[in-house]
Amino acid sequence: MPTSFSIPHPHTQTSDVHSPAHVRIAYFIMIHHKPDAFKEMFQKIYTRDQFYLIHIDRKANKELTEEIQLFLVHFPNVYILESMNIVSGGFSMIQAEMNAMEYLLNASQEWDYFINLSGEDSPLKSQNIIRRFLTVNKGRNYLFYYDQKFYRPDTLQRIQNHFTELTHKISSFIYRREFMKDVVPYIGRKWFILTRETCVFMTNNKRVMDFEDYYLHTLLPAESFFQTVLMNTAFNDIIVNDDKRAVIEKIFFNKDQYTDNLINMLKSGNHLFIRKINNKTDKNILKYINDSYLLPLAEVDEIERELKRNTRPNN
Repeated sequence: MPTSFSIPHPHTQTSDVHSPAHVRIAYFIMIHHKPDAFKEMFQKIYTRDQFYLIHIDRKANKELTEEIQLFLVHFPNVYILESMNIVSGGFSMIQAEMNAMEYLLNASQEWDYFINLSGEDSPLKSQNIIRRFLTVNKGRNYLFYYDQKFYRPDTLQRIQNHFTELTHKISSFIYRREFMKDVVPYIGRKWFILTRETCVFMTNNKRVMDFEDYYLHTLLPAESFFQTVLMNTAFNDIIVNDDKRAVIEKIFFNKDQYTDNLINMLKSGNHLFIRKINNKTDKNILKYINDSYLLPLAEVDEIERELKRNTRPNN
């Protein structure tokens, strides 16, 4: 059973966003390794008036599970979701996220946005800045998407073939099948920021069940399920094509140039989180992130940026 904790000595930031006019966030964080990275990230995003649901992969070793649980016991408003075995490339990640939405919807009526994170993510801005941004833009969903047939035809085999998720892998036995009738497939990344109303739709609408039944047997559905569902329903009008995540890539050549380009991208963009930060990250990137943490977000015209977006997918 999911468990909640409430012990009174969190060593973390205190939000100054107390007005009911400001949104509250329900965070869902999935962990399977690197507990220290998770702890550092968690203390940056924690405030007493928001909601945090943690999933520890069933495959994680006992020591990690106990370490995370002992750490979380010091924070109110934190819940642990019943562990699932998450198979890379399978539907289990989607199932965990759907379970998380349902759990958080039942836990409280006082949150406005659902944000999924991994234990290796880190916020680029304080919670006050992130919440202010979502308050100003309340009602919009944020996820990254492309028309899969047009931009990524090389990935269509992921959805046109029938795959089966086994205990630790995807079955090598596959066969061809027809895609969903009158549905345009989309693809993107597995990270998103969704409104509460969107989460209600995702967990309660019968139409969504049709997508679940089909995507249950696809490959890497975490990169396409939510995009395809939302872009083929009335929710397509409130989607901003941006998941608000920056990503640090592994670079073997021209590292200095890459660092300069990444910092310039962060300066000119309005990313809220960054992925794959660690102790090997370039010190100039880490310094920029630290120095800009409390600075306001850059003003970005979402519509103009979409028109100028490079049409070459980065997936």
